[in-house]
Amino acid sequence: MITFVLMQFGICLLSVVPCRKEASGTSEMVTQLLFGDFYQVLETQNDWLKILIDYDQYTCWISIKQHSKISESTFKYLQKLSPLLNPNVVEWIENTITQQKFYITLGASLPFLNQQKLSFETQVFNYVGESKSVKEKAKAEQIIQTAHQFINAPYLWGGKSPFGIDCSGFTQIVFKLNGYKLPRDAYQQVELGTALSFVEEAEAGDLAFFDNEEGKIVHVGILLNNHELIHASGFVRIDKFDHYGIFNADTGKYSHTLRVIKRIL
Repeated sequence: MITFVLMQFGICLLSVVPCRKEASGTSEMVTQLLFGDFYQVLETQNDWLKILIDYDQYTCWISIKQHSKISESTFKYLQKLSPLLNPNVVEWIENTITQQKFYITLGASLPFLNQQKLSFETQVFNYVGESKSVKEKAKAEQIIQTAHQFINAPYLWGGKSPFGIDCSGFTQIVFKLNGYKLPRDAYQQVELGTALSFVEEAEAGDLAFFDNEEGKIVHVGILLNNHELIHASGFVRIDKFDHYGIFNADTGKYSHTLRVIKRIL
């Protein structure tokens, strides 16, 4: 049974929440919510909520059991904030109501953080870890440093954490940690920035996009220079690339066909 809802809002208060293509636990995971991500509820279907993630306007389904309500006023206030983020692979956070500690991952948001506490509505969390402001856009060197924190993270379709991540989730979260907002999927990210005419013009921090035989953008990576990139393919790894595409040294073959290089910075 589908029920449309009137102006309901939520926030992720778990480490990582899977977001599905359809209203089912067996449906394809298309993205994830990290701690602190907030969203609008569009409709309900049995024990599932269709949501619109505020950060990238991505639509997906989550289990109602993993939903935490917030008021419209809190939602609108969150939209105005420039949140602090967790800059480390994992950090501890403590729910002071349940007195339970749990991990949050790299790139998780820390809304309303003040003097080591996140406090809003009825929620209070203790947080003594590091935090990072993203008010200012970082330079390429910092973007590359962030990207290296994900090295060897396993590939996971729809993933956005160091414990499982896909190619566009990787680029999105790395750029988010450095003050740049990218859409969720590679075919959306390719619409941003300025296209380069030659591979030789490429610089660290540029994004390289790759297509399939039908010409659809299916992969993206972050350039380290004009002949190497870091990307999520099997796991987050560094490979050589040229005007043909990505050369996988393990197989001795090209794994992806280059379509375009875009300058975002």
